[in-house]
Amino acid sequence: MVVPLRGNAVARAVLRLFGWRVVCPAMPARQGVMIAWPHTSNWDFPVAMLARAACGLPLTWWAKESLFRWPLFGSWIRWLGARPLARNRGPQGTVGLMVDELKAAKAEDRFLWMGLSPEGTRKRTEGWKSGFYRVALEADVPVALTLLDFGRREVRLEHAWRLSGDAQADLAAMAAACEGTRGCKHHKAAPVRLLEK
Repeated sequence: MVVPLRGNAVARAVLRLFGWRVVCPAMPARQGVMIAWPHTSNWDFPVAMLARAACGLPLTWWAKESLFRWPLFGSWIRWLGARPLARNRGPQGTVGLMVDELKAAKAEDRFLWMGLSPEGTRKRTEGWKSGFYRVALEADVPVALTLLDFGRREVRLEHAWRLSGDAQADLAAMAAACEGTRGCKHHKAAPVRLLEK
């Protein structure tokens, strides 16, 4: 199933004003996991949020619960698609909660794409956290990759995969898709490989 997107012309115009281009074809399914790479700067957030609006993608993402304590800011990021991530996540943990949400959305035929940064931080790491991979496999949903390319001034949502369960092969395909992408602070970009647990 291919799900077409209808974007926001104002967001596209703002991005064009700053020299950015967005490439966002239709989504491969009504539910999935969206990962954005590389995450190296505070500038990633406004660029990604404008691109999200320009594509017309109602993306759900998680933020620290403490960010929601400020009423205006909390309301604003909720409007952008954020949900609070509590420290006490229950026995199933964050992965289990996300899997349950995606399975429920599939059962209800409800649109739900969850956005994650596989690096988990703007600091340099030695690879990607495995949470996104486990969520997509356990919920049986595709993974889509958004590239934040400050070199070309492009946000590209061009690649989506059904994971095979062979993490090495799947990450090799993702690494090939990431080739040539430059983050805002490219030296902080994590290599495309899963971190050991």
